[in-house]
Amino acid sequence: MATDPTDIRQDLTACDREPIHVPGAIQPHGLLLIAAADGAHEIVGGAGTIEERLAADWLGRPLADVLGCDVATLLGTVLPTSPDVAVPPVIAGMDETFVATLHRGERHLLVELEPTGREAATATSILSWLDATAAGFERAADMASLYERAAKAFRVLTGFDRVMIYRFLDDEAGCVVAEDRVPGLHSFLNHHFPASDIPRQARALYIRNRTRAIPDAGYVPQPIRPAALAGIDLSDVALRSVSPIHTEYLHNMGVQASASISIVKDGLLWGLVACHNMTPRLLSPDVRNAAATLASGLARQIRAKQEAVAYRERLNLRAVEDNVVPQLQGDIPLAEIVGVVKGDLRTMLDADGFAMVTRTTIETDGHCPPPAILSMLARWAQSRGGEPVTTHELGANLPAMAEHRALASGMIAVPLRDEDATLIWLRAERITKVEWAGNPHKALSLAPGERLTPRASFETWSETVRGHARRWSLEEIEAAHRLRRRFHEARTSQQLRGLNRELNRMVVEKDALIAQKDVLMKEVNHRVQNSLQLVASFLRLQAKTAGDGAVAEHLAEAQARLAAVALVHRRLYRDDQVESVDLSRYVDELVADMRTSMGADWAAQIRLDLAPVLVPTDRAVNIGLILTELVINASKYAYGGTPGPLMIATEQHGALLRLIVADEGRGKGKGEGFGSRMMAAMVQRLNGTLDYLDNAPGVRAIMTAPIVE
Repeated sequence: MATDPTDIRQDLTACDREPIHVPGAIQPHGLLLIAAADGAHEIVGGAGTIEERLAADWLGRPLADVLGCDVATLLGTVLPTSPDVAVPPVIAGMDETFVATLHRGERHLLVELEPTGREAATATSILSWLDATAAGFERAADMASLYERAAKAFRVLTGFDRVMIYRFLDDEAGCVVAEDRVPGLHSFLNHHFPASDIPRQARALYIRNRTRAIPDAGYVPQPIRPAALAGIDLSDVALRSVSPIHTEYLHNMGVQASASISIVKDGLLWGLVACHNMTPRLLSPDVRNAAATLASGLARQIRAKQEAVAYRERLNLRAVEDNVVPQLQGDIPLAEIVGVVKGDLRTMLDADGFAMVTRTTIETDGHCPPPAILSMLARWAQSRGGEPVTTHELGANLPAMAEHRALASGMIAVPLRDEDATLIWLRAERITKVEWAGNPHKALSLAPGERLTPRASFETWSETVRGHARRWSLEEIEAAHRLRRRFHEARTSQQLRGLNRELNRMVVEKDALIAQKDVLMKEVNHRVQNSLQLVASFLRLQAKTAGDGAVAEHLAEAQARLAAVALVHRRLYRDDQVESVDLSRYVDELVADMRTSMGADWAAQIRLDLAPVLVPTDRAVNIGLILTELVINASKYAYGGTPGPLMIATEQHGALLRLIVADEGRGKGKGEGFGSRMMAAMVQRLNGTLDYLDNAPGVRAIMTAPIVE
């Protein structure tokens, strides 16, 4: 326990620097030939007892001559050109047969020859056995039973004394999750192995080469000849000599033969099938290939069962979530809602305690530390950026929590910024006893000037781990993130509902004010209309009783002018649209009133040509007064007081309007009387012009003005 971590890191670095890719030698149970990659594929080097087992004169000869096999056949095993499975050829040696495997390098072809050993099983028998075993994997009820079936199956396939399913953990250490062994052999089941037992570069090779076998851990390496080729990369060569540290490691375990089959899931090294034998044992290429295939099937089943477990967990979480979320949709304050559902929230994430901390209140459920500690946890979580905080070793992240680890060693904290609150799920400390295969803190020993050596003891070494809680699953963490979004959405919905209520209230008040205004406006309009009618009646009575003809005429003109104003007012009183008036309808109605007042003879002489022009109400009053004056002038001067043809027209030219009053009489231009002066003032107010043109005969008066200011 007192080993300096710095020393361990140095030892691990030394392991990672060891040249396991270029060992410069092979294991002695096979042979290696190195040939040129082009031309006649002349053999330029090799390793092993080639002269005693294959050919006395092999160096410098074409590869095909020494093997008695066409090189194209070997190349077909590397890059098969047909859909059929390429079968490695069998090569006849002096007293034995070999299975040949070719690897293509940058400048060389590497041919490894492994003895066939026992009679190879047929492809049909191997495939049948693999299919039956894979079906057994599928029937496994859970992960533990899957691991147990896998250990038994690999032991049947390899015949080794001990077979272990070895899984890598999050900290890169390993754990034996299943084991099958001969009776009486020491068990490593549930034992942990430190990460230093398998350096990183070795793990990378386990992904590249799915199988590796050491038939005899006490072998003497066979160097590559000539020595100039010793640096060639043997990463893909199964016969590659292993690190002396590893063989010593096996010797310390009492193992004479070993094999490792990689379990690669989703492109990552999930674990190994580790095989040990107490006596030397050869694992033939066909068995290794079958083991690699079986390991791929095991990896698929592991993934399928993990996904099934995750799916069931997500369903359970969703079920609880569906009970909680609807209660967030009302207008009840958050603190009251959490007070009702806090038990469901704690159960949802399988926590030992739950708390909601605000500035003024703390709601708890289950087993929680004191309120002051919960407030401190909430402040710490809020200070970390507002994102949910997850840990299964709270004391390591927040040393002040070490003394409260019994109640709070694991935590998920979800800050709710909208509510200025924090939701906290807590898990109690789970004291665990980890069994190691030897002391992990003395995994390597490296004295100054000495070579790297592995640990010598694999006796069970127990370690008590404190301050850790059960890990939060990925599904539980995702559920916490979803809850955070749900609370935010609920808060937003509450705010929107409040705003909608306020807007509805304001709309109702506005509608009431508008209705009140409409009533008042109608009353005012009604009274103004009555007043205008009363004034018009007075003018008519005054005109009838006036003895002087000039006075009566002036009174009649005043009555006409008043009628022009009253007509606009009457239209406003009648229509909902008060901002603008259709000039054609207004002129039509105004002329109708004039026809009545001027008599039937004049009424028959007036013709209209009106284009629809929408003008503001106040401008319509001015236009009506101008039209009234022009008609009065025409009736007085064009025909000497007698009726005659009179044409009234309205036109629109872009943003301008034109009012035209034309007669065919003697005509009279611009006057100097009161009416003319009033008309000039009206035209000026409209920012327009009034022109008198010769109508041949008669006068054509044209008033031009913008439709709007």
